[in-house]
Amino acid sequence: MPAIKEEFEKRHRSILGDDYENFARILKRFLPTSFRINTLKVDRDEMLKRFEGYGWKINQVPFYKDGVIFEGRKPLVLGNTIEHFLGYIYIQETASMIPPVVLDPQEDEVILDMAAAPGSKTTQIAQMMNNNGAIIANEKILPRLSSLRTNIQRCGITNAVITWMDGKAFREKGLKFDKILLDAPCTGTGAIMKSPKTLKTWSVDASKISSSIQKQLLQSAVECLKEDGTLVYSTCSLEPEENEENIDWAIRKLGVKVEKIKIEGFNTRSGITSWNGNELDSQVSNCIRIYPQDNNSEGFFVSKLKKV
Repeated sequence: MPAIKEEFEKRHRSILGDDYENFARILKRFLPTSFRINTLKVDRDEMLKRFEGYGWKINQVPFYKDGVIFEGRKPLVLGNTIEHFLGYIYIQETASMIPPVVLDPQEDEVILDMAAAPGSKTTQIAQMMNNNGAIIANEKILPRLSSLRTNIQRCGITNAVITWMDGKAFREKGLKFDKILLDAPCTGTGAIMKSPKTLKTWSVDASKISSSIQKQLLQSAVECLKEDGTLVYSTCSLEPEENEENIDWAIRKLGVKVEKIKIEGFNTRSGITSWNGNELDSQVSNCIRIYPQDNNSEGFFVSKLKKV
């Protein structure tokens, strides 16, 4: 594992205090394998019985009934199982399942997944909608469209269409959505456990560059929302520039309000309301931070914004 940069340690010590050592320690551990049972293709109870027959030890994801965490010795890499190839399961990190749960998609809605590849959250949203309503699954980066298309097909998704464009351009199309998920491109510092190289590539400048892009995507998303529509903004970054500072900006510049989030059975922390000597809007505390040491999961940031 690469060494932790001094600047990275300094900033996260300032946020976490004495808990920083637990944070730094867990970054060296492997994440448990978690996945969703795809109820569009298979009955949940039937799959649980199948897993039991395999001798797999699994635990329920507390906030999402179709999510499970693999705890036993793996007889096979899950990506090589017949269940994976048939689309009966979708391998997805536990914290990654939270943004669609917060979005709470309904069967009669039109939803935009603005940065959709590889399709983890798109397929989860479609599953929650029982393949009803409509999803626009958008991706900007051409090589990533292949994984998005493959996962949508493998999981039997029939209510989604794929678009290839810059999310910032949606504001120019005159389209309006009931709900939007913006799982924004980010520096990925919450996902160090599965991608240690992030410790090498991260820098303050990288977070600031990401923040600039994220703000443009946020503006586009808000302008595409119907009145009283819901926008879930999330990242797998733990950097305030990419998270709370962006939400503070959206409150001031885009006229949104931040709704409180409660995830049952999962440890979350409130969004921070001051950073680098600047006080942020108090609504930012309604966002949630998910730390690896709190749940043995990826780190994530999730916010729920309403257009007013």
